[in-house]
Amino acid sequence: MKQIGIIGSGAMGSGIAQVAATAGHQVFVYDTNKAALDKAKINLETTLKKLVEKQKHTDETASEIFQRTHFISDIKEFKNCGLVIEAIVENLEIKQKLFIELETIVSEDCILASNTSSLSITSIASACKDPKRVIGIHFFNPAPVMPLVEIIPALTTAPNITEKTKKLIDTWGKVTVLTKDTPGFIVNRVARSYYGEAIRIYEEGIADFVTIDWAMKTFGEFKMGPFELMDFIGNDINYKVTESVWEQFFYEPRFKPSLTQKRLYEAKWYGRKTGRGYYNYAEGAFIPEPDKDEVTGRYIFKRILVMLINEAIDSLYLKIASKDDLDLAITKGVNYPKGLLKWADDLGLQSVLDTLNELYIEYAEDRYRPSVLLKQMLREGKTFY
Repeated sequence: MKQIGIIGSGAMGSGIAQVAATAGHQVFVYDTNKAALDKAKINLETTLKKLVEKQKHTDETASEIFQRTHFISDIKEFKNCGLVIEAIVENLEIKQKLFIELETIVSEDCILASNTSSLSITSIASACKDPKRVIGIHFFNPAPVMPLVEIIPALTTAPNITEKTKKLIDTWGKVTVLTKDTPGFIVNRVARSYYGEAIRIYEEGIADFVTIDWAMKTFGEFKMGPFELMDFIGNDINYKVTESVWEQFFYEPRFKPSLTQKRLYEAKWYGRKTGRGYYNYAEGAFIPEPDKDEVTGRYIFKRILVMLINEAIDSLYLKIASKDDLDLAITKGVNYPKGLLKWADDLGLQSVLDTLNELYIEYAEDRYRPSVLLKQMLREGKTFY
């Protein structure tokens, strides 16, 4: 594992490369786009200078990290790598072709990993002659800052590869969680409700964007409201992940995208990076004020929260991950104030079920059906903690 390969020199690939180089590895960043590679090299140098200014690194350490990072345009330089992580476009066919090519270059012992946020690791691995060495290593953006990494073994991944990968990423100073190879894994599955139910509340005319954001920050103590967060992530990314998770779950109603989300995507109102999203980021643009009605605010907060909790409970019911890993992923991956299963206990499981049942009766939609595990636990008088 002395040499690590990274495919893709965009924000995610460059961020992973910085993490690996900081951990002491020789890192080879590959991209077919020479201009992108040059930009990534300049960005790394700039980032390291800022870290020195903030006294996070010494000049010597920053120089060593930079010297350990090699920007390459020949994929064959991966031949001595012990691990290769791809961080390219979310397209299954393109990833499969890439992994087929990698197998002709790297050694038999090299682990092949995907940083995909929503595609099946098993599907990617199926293109390989040796699918046992293929695994998912999902970092969150920005990779040097966000502590969580989801480790996703495919159906075909050898147990020793899973163990070896998890131990390695732990040494990089990351918080790792194990998750089944299901659409969205933990975070991008459970967090769909934070966005989807917020948009639904807006579409019903209950509140506008700024009021919904205010409610979640005021009553739930979330760092960012759902619309602020979608604009920060990018509405192109958020919409495509939502669509992917929905399709891969055979059009499960809980993950159904909204027309509001689709229209912003079509208009290329991607958020902060384009200057327009749910909010207008142009200089001098009007900034609306929220309607700070407490009754409405608490209704919005509880409605979104119980949807999040229900998805976390269902993930536990379907054994997507352990209880501890589910709550850890949510607090470390999307910075929620507390784990959703812990929140369920604090709110009261009966209160969660009552709210879901009210919504289910009102709308007669399967998106509001309570998890079987929630009902079972209430019958048995159990709590999560």
